[in-house]
Amino acid sequence: MNVFPTYNRFPIHLVSGKGTVVIDEQGKEYLDFVSGIGVCNLGHRPDYVKEALKDQLEKVWHVSNLYEIPEQESAANWLTKFTELSQVFFCNSGAEANEAAIKLARKHTGKEKIVTFEKSFHGRTFAAMSATGQPKVHEGYGNLLPTFEYLPFNDTEAVKEIKSDTAAVMVEVIQGEGGVIEADVEFLEAVQEKCKEIGALFVIDEVQTGIGRTGYPFAYQHFDLDPDLVTSAKGLGSGFPTGAMIGKPELAESFSAGAHGSTFGGSPLASTAVKATLETIFQEDFLEEVKAKGNFLKEKLTNNLNQVDLVEQVRGRGLMIGIAMKEAALPIIKKLQTAGLLTVLAGPNVVRLLPPLTVTYPQLEKAVELITQSLVEYQAQLYSKTDAQK
Repeated sequence: MNVFPTYNRFPIHLVSGKGTVVIDEQGKEYLDFVSGIGVCNLGHRPDYVKEALKDQLEKVWHVSNLYEIPEQESAANWLTKFTELSQVFFCNSGAEANEAAIKLARKHTGKEKIVTFEKSFHGRTFAAMSATGQPKVHEGYGNLLPTFEYLPFNDTEAVKEIKSDTAAVMVEVIQGEGGVIEADVEFLEAVQEKCKEIGALFVIDEVQTGIGRTGYPFAYQHFDLDPDLVTSAKGLGSGFPTGAMIGKPELAESFSAGAHGSTFGGSPLASTAVKATLETIFQEDFLEEVKAKGNFLKEKLTNNLNQVDLVEQVRGRGLMIGIAMKEAALPIIKKLQTAGLLTVLAGPNVVRLLPPLTVTYPQLEKAVELITQSLVEYQAQLYSKTDAQK
């Protein structure tokens, strides 16, 4: 094997997919409720994005940011038109978007400290890893960057104690990797007010929650929030690697020529994928349908799993749902794979559901049926083992 063993891979080799359905090399079909971990928001191989990319492939692939890229400006326009933000820096991933936000916050404010929260996840590059509030991500790398401070998530009182030497506070509206944990509105408002009070930037990491995932262009729009910076990736390019940092106009002077850069960020191909994706998702009817599907899925799961003792809670917004378990969730993930449903962990005890935003109601019904059946069977197996050991 010539690839570093950095991933614990499941023994599944997917060879084709369309929409919500993927097929492995044995010909077995699955409903894909992972979507590349929230990447394929329009499902696999969306026709509109594919055709736009095919057209661009016949023109030019890469020119570098030394030259004007009209496709990049068009993509930036779509990213900002539904927000109060106006400036975009394109990169290649969520981690890079968060790195850009960290750099800009320090440069703009002249301060160094960045406050984040326990159980957060902001990426695996060194600064983004330092920003992540999970010790397991830090293990083995020695001293992290010393300018990060972690506070308890959803602790409004802790936010009030943030000091004036802080350059930025970075927060997720829903902690994805941390367990699909929603932020309280009072907590988010407290972060926003504290940032205004001390002259820090209010940064929202929307790498997983953005691009329609919760039924709005960005999840912070569920609330009356006014972030200085928003970071995006995952669903931004329908599977084409891309990321973006989006900011207020007054931040532009701090990111002038030479302040930051990316060889591949915002290439004609990437920008084409972004524009085509957003032209589809950032439509009112499309987003309303995501909200309706999310409510349907959450309600069905809550009702069906209400009598399953192993389940503590069904939580989340839109089509970002977590099933919190009293036991380790990995056995359930594997059981669902056997049943034909792909899901993903969010911490050790949470089954996370991230279906394409184009998922159909019959597919949602089928997924709920498979989840309910698998959990009931698994619970019976556990109880049977427990009884046998008595």
